[in-house]
Amino acid sequence: MQVRPMTIGGAWVFTPRQFPDERGVFLESFRADLLTEVVGHPLDLQQTNTSVSAVGVVRGIHFADVPVGQAKYVTCTTGAVFDVVVDIRVGSPTYGQWAGVLLDDVDRRAVYVSEGLGHGFISLQDGSTVTYLCSSSYNPTAEHGISPLDPAIGIEWPATARDGSALTPLLSEKDVAAPSLAQAAGSGLLPHYQRVLDYLRSL
Repeated sequence: MQVRPMTIGGAWVFTPRQFPDERGVFLESFRADLLTEVVGHPLDLQQTNTSVSAVGVVRGIHFADVPVGQAKYVTCTTGAVFDVVVDIRVGSPTYGQWAGVLLDDVDRRAVYVSEGLGHGFISLQDGSTVTYLCSSSYNPTAEHGISPLDPAIGIEWPATARDGSALTPLLSEKDVAAPSLAQAAGSGLLPHYQRVLDYLRSL
């Protein structure tokens, strides 16, 4: 399995080696020992989530309070999504920046998103199925979102689907109503970079 860091500290892309034959394909989609070596601590798996999305569906940008936060190991088992990590850590050298990667059922990449980072994606195909290995269980009082269309962040969401047709972004009511990055920072909603680093060192 190949690993490369994203331009946002605390996020990595994992690309598995695949072994195809006449029966299909085999791969290691997750390696706890490799993840621990890269991240510096093990993923304390507490919950697994699965979402199935129609083409154009945008989920995010979501994050959780730190501590305890919620790290995610994200894969797309069917279909394709453009996956995005946003640095929402106040005081971070890459605060307000984003990085994206294609997750699909061809290269079968995965993204690890550390605690304190924002995460989201847009589905590029009907039925895109995304699986998240999460370090903490769902806590509605500690989970938040920022607008995925915030021009100050400037995420370059794809304009075309996997089949080449035009994409029309479809957001939930909650994500439509989510604050901008500046509004979230002004209300004290965002995690602070140094506090996140201190928490990660304690794991």
